[in-house]
Amino acid sequence: MNKTLKAFGLALALSTALAGMAMAQPTEVRIGVALEPPALDPTAGAAEAIDIVVYQNVFEGLTRIDQNGAVQPGLADSWTISDDGLTYTFKLHDGVTFHDGTTFDAEDVKFTFDRILGADSVNAHREFYEPITSITVIDPLTIELKLDRQIGRFLFDLGRGDAVIVAPESADNNANDPIGTGPFAFVQWDKGSRVVLEAYGPYWGEPVHLTKASYVFIGDTATLTNALLAGDIDGTNNFSTDALAVFENNPQFKVLVGTTEGETILSTNNKRPPFDNLKVRQAMAHALDRQAIIDGTTNGYGTPIGAPFAPHNPYYVDLTGTYPYDPEAARALLAEAGYPDGFSATLKLPPVPYARTSGQIIASQFAAVGIKLELINVEWAQWLEDVYANKDFDLSIISHVEPFDIGNYANPDYYFGYDNPEFQALIETLNGTVDETKRKALAVEAQTILAKDAVNGYLFELAQTGVWNAKLTGMWQNSPIEGLVLRDIAWTE
Repeated sequence: MNKTLKAFGLALALSTALAGMAMAQPTEVRIGVALEPPALDPTAGAAEAIDIVVYQNVFEGLTRIDQNGAVQPGLADSWTISDDGLTYTFKLHDGVTFHDGTTFDAEDVKFTFDRILGADSVNAHREFYEPITSITVIDPLTIELKLDRQIGRFLFDLGRGDAVIVAPESADNNANDPIGTGPFAFVQWDKGSRVVLEAYGPYWGEPVHLTKASYVFIGDTATLTNALLAGDIDGTNNFSTDALAVFENNPQFKVLVGTTEGETILSTNNKRPPFDNLKVRQAMAHALDRQAIIDGTTNGYGTPIGAPFAPHNPYYVDLTGTYPYDPEAARALLAEAGYPDGFSATLKLPPVPYARTSGQIIASQFAAVGIKLELINVEWAQWLEDVYANKDFDLSIISHVEPFDIGNYANPDYYFGYDNPEFQALIETLNGTVDETKRKALAVEAQTILAKDAVNGYLFELAQTGVWNAKLTGMWQNSPIEGLVLRDIAWTE
């Protein structure tokens, strides 16, 4: 593909202008985040920590998701959909460049989706894009995607981090040296410490307010608290509720409490005995006192859930009463399953406060019905390898933060190993349904199946509790998709 280098005079002029602005008021921000990403390519990894840094900042997709969860134009300026709902034609923005100065065009879109769908793809959610049967470059600024069936959420899926557009010249190096088309360019990654981004002068879209953003990795709540109070960082998007009181009445800070897509679950290895026994999973569900877990872990900020769906979603149905807290019922079900004296299991916990605290509470609740848990603390990279990739676990605790990720349960190879052909067929029907009334009915049915099968222990929906310098504006209060978007963040007087 022919690529043209952008003149650097414009970038230099804009950088000089931005430097002048920095003398008047701050234009840099330092953000504390709990987890360091394992890599920086969102098309080749499932970790939310990747999107926190690069989604809509370094990389962009054809569409983008706004803070209300709505689909907005991204690299595609507009699109048309055929009457049968199978052909999407996208008109692309002109004048877009990647951060190495090379030109973005329809060939890059084709490369991106060919790569996602390739036999050697490592995309975490290749299944979202498998319905694409052809990718046709009409002209440099027009691309056509054809599907083999209608997909009700296709435009949303194109706005996920999994589908950001990458270039063939740089794609192989994006894990450590990400090059996208976004308003911020990658500068450096000090492993174990921070990632630094800088405003990209020739950005095609609306100019951003910040000249520089640093994501500082701080996993410990006490250290994060001290860093905020000392002014070493300017904010964090999701602060532990244990220490929120320190900031709630401090005029130097603002606390933003919103919603997330983070369904916190007791992940269960459905393919490993005794968890392949429905009665055992039902017993565990009855042994969970959700409110005690919420009070002890989130200081009451979490919302109880009975299925893997966010309560703010219009498709949500309250299924928390499917297996109410009932230790006697739990013990009876264990006896019926052949475990009158209970059993022992391991619980692997990633390094986030909600998981480690929930683990201690659940271990106590399970012990009361005869299930003895060994708590194993693991670092994030080890969790991704042991639990997510190798499925080497009994139980774990994690928040699944992807929107509408109920489809993961239709994948028998997904890490918790649920294999239900009836459910798989239902999700296939749901994915191909466009009518909203029918989609909601199917989504409710899907949630009900998962709740009854007690596939995982459904605990609570995470709240987003951000703590920010009071002079900062433009942060997202809600988190409808993984990411910490910088484009609207600015300092005020």
